[in-house]
Amino acid sequence: MDFRTLIKDYAEAPIPRHLILELLSDYQRPNDKISELIKNNDLISIRRGLYIPGPKMDLPGPEPFLIANHLRGPSYVSLESALSYWNLIPERVFEISSVTIKTSRRYKTSVGRFSYNQVKTPYYAVGIKKIDISQKQTILIASPEKALFDKIVLTPNIILRSIKQTKELLLEDLRMDYEMLTKLNIRYMNTWIKYAPKRRSLEMLTKTLEEL
Repeated sequence: MDFRTLIKDYAEAPIPRHLILELLSDYQRPNDKISELIKNNDLISIRRGLYIPGPKMDLPGPEPFLIANHLRGPSYVSLESALSYWNLIPERVFEISSVTIKTSRRYKTSVGRFSYNQVKTPYYAVGIKKIDISQKQTILIASPEKALFDKIVLTPNIILRSIKQTKELLLEDLRMDYEMLTKLNIRYMNTWIKYAPKRRSLEMLTKTLEEL
C-alpha cells in the first residue's frame, strides 16, 4: 500500500511520529522511510515528532488554526488571530497567535509562523470555543470576548484608566468594529475578571463596553 493511501484518513490533522511509525510497520527501517518522505516533500515536519502531508500527496491538509492547536498544546487561537477571525479588527493576520498554559514560545515553520503566550489557570480555561471548520477539523479558539480580554491582559503597555482612554484604544488604536463591540456579552466577561490578571483594566474595559 502506498504512503498516500496509508495517511489519507489522518491527513486533516497534524500526524504524530508514533502514528506514522505504526502505519509504516511493514517497513524494515521505518525511521529511514520517514526521512525519505520528508526529503521527497511527501511529509512536512512542523516540529520534532509532528508532521503534515506534503503538497505532493495532494490531500486536504489541516487548516492553520488546527496546526496551531497541535503545535503547542494545550492552547487555543487568540489575540489578533481570533480578533480577525471574529471580524473585530480589519487587519489580515500573518502570524497565528495562541494562548497556552505552557511557557511562551514562537515557531517559524514552512507552513507559517506561530506564537504562544502564557497565561495561568483558571483564567486560561474560560471563554474557549470549539468551532467545526470542516467535517474532520475542529479548532479551539477564543470567543470574541476572550480574545479581547487576552489582548488587554497580554499587551504589557496597555493599562486602562478611563472610559475615554479605553474608547480611543478600541476604536482608534486597534480600529475595532463598533457594531461588533456592542454585541459582546459583557455579562460573561464580568464573570471572568476574578480569574484574570490586570483586573482593574478589564473592569474599565467592560464598563466602557456598557457605554457604547
